[in-house]
Amino acid sequence: MTEKPEQRGSFSPLWLVVLAVLLWSTGGLFIKLTTLDAYQVTFFRSLLAAITVLILTRKDGLRINGFGIIATLIYAILLFLFVWATKHGTAANAIFLQYTAPIYILILAPFVIGEKFHWRDLVTVICCIAGMSLFFVGKLEATAYLANIAALGSGVFLGLYIMLLRHPKAMGLSGTITVIYGNFLLALMTLPSGISAIPTMTWKDAAAVGILGVFQIGISYILFIKGVRQGTRPLDASIIGFIEPLLNPVWVFLFVGEQPSNWAILGGAIIIATVVIHTLVNARRAKSETMPPSERA
Repeated sequence: MTEKPEQRGSFSPLWLVVLAVLLWSTGGLFIKLTTLDAYQVTFFRSLLAAITVLILTRKDGLRINGFGIIATLIYAILLFLFVWATKHGTAANAIFLQYTAPIYILILAPFVIGEKFHWRDLVTVICCIAGMSLFFVGKLEATAYLANIAALGSGVFLGLYIMLLRHPKAMGLSGTITVIYGNFLLALMTLPSGISAIPTMTWKDAAAVGILGVFQIGISYILFIKGVRQGTRPLDASIIGFIEPLLNPVWVFLFVGEQPSNWAILGGAIIIATVVIHTLVNARRAKSETMPPSERA
């Protein structure tokens, strides 16, 4: 039986996930603003993220066990596969295929963490993926098969990672321990690329990777993990995650000037409507389940 989630405060854990996803969505903007390549960005972003999370959550300790090591490897692999897929394929393919994660959560959650399957969740996932597919009309490519496989793999590992945050074996560990060790591991793997970038880095590059590491990855994962550990369903967290590819082009449009297509605007509207309806329905059902039988309609 799954253990009860951590005690939540007065601030809804759902909003912690929303704030985390908002921070994630700034990634495209700041990657656009730097001249560094994907591996160089990964080094600085991961190193700064690991240091940030270590400083902010050091009181939770650094103890890790076999389960934590597995979760750490899953976290590091999902980030690496996404970078590799983006580097060797197209960014559109990588983003779209990674956000198939809710499908795997929908299928595996009953077996991994004992969550019940609901048809309304399936409808929500289908609508969100359909909406996101409109972002990439004319952009998705069937070439670069290995990159597409890597992107699919990042989606599988993202789904697994989110589920493992609520696994009973995770409750005895610091929630952010996998982020600390996982990002240090990624920084070690991309160390040569990071060192090669130092002589030619500009202040703009340094500022961009600083924001990416401290806020877009570091603080965002603290918020996301806290939100999931305090009660947000893994599937709901992954559905809220669709806000990230929705807002990514918005920030780039506002600060860089790249105009999103009409298809992307339509897809965004579908995603927003779906996420809002799904969240309201779940909130209403949760409230109904906590009410005494005499007060239910």
